[in-house]
Amino acid sequence: MLIGVMPSDHGRKEAADPAARAREICLRQLETRPRSHAELAATLGRRGVDPDTAEAVLARLIEVGLVDDKAFATALISSARANRSLGRRGLVHELRRRGVDVEVASAALADLDTLDTHDEEAAARELVRRRMPAMDRLPNQVRARRLTALLDRRGYHPDLVVRVVTEELTDGSLD
Repeated sequence: MLIGVMPSDHGRKEAADPAARAREICLRQLETRPRSHAELAATLGRRGVDPDTAEAVLARLIEVGLVDDKAFATALISSARANRSLGRRGLVHELRRRGVDVEVASAALADLDTLDTHDEEAAARELVRRRMPAMDRLPNQVRARRLTALLDRRGYHPDLVVRVVTEELTDGSLD
C-alpha cells in the first residue's frame, strides 16, 4: 500500500519545484557527457521546462562550473581531432551543430591556429594511409575520388586534400 502512495507524492514534489526538475534533467544529461549551454537549453525546452526557469538553472550551473562552453569547445576540438580526424572546417561544423556561441568557438579555434599546420596535414596523411589498403584492387582514379571525398567530409581544406591524396597515391603506386 505504501508503495502506491510514494510515486504520487514524488510527482507532486516535482511539479511543485520546476527548478529542481530542470536541474535534475541537466544533471542527468551531464552524467553521460559534457554538454554545451545550447544543448541543455534545447533539452529543457523539449521537456517542457519554462524558459525563465531553464535560464535560471543554466545560469547557476555555469556559475558553479558544471557548464562551461569554452572548456566544452576545447575538449570537443581535442576529441574530434584525435578520434575522428576532423579538419578545421569539420571542427567548425561540429561546434555549430552543438550550439557553441560563435565567439566562444572562434576563441577555441584560435588556440587551434597556434598549432602547427603540419599536425593537420599529418592527420590527413594518416587517415589516407589507413584507408588505402582497403582500396588496393581499385583503379587509382577511383581511389583518388574516394579519398578526396573522405577528407572533404572530415573538413580538410581543399588544397590540402588534393596535395595529400596526390602525394599518397603517387608514393603508394611506386611501392
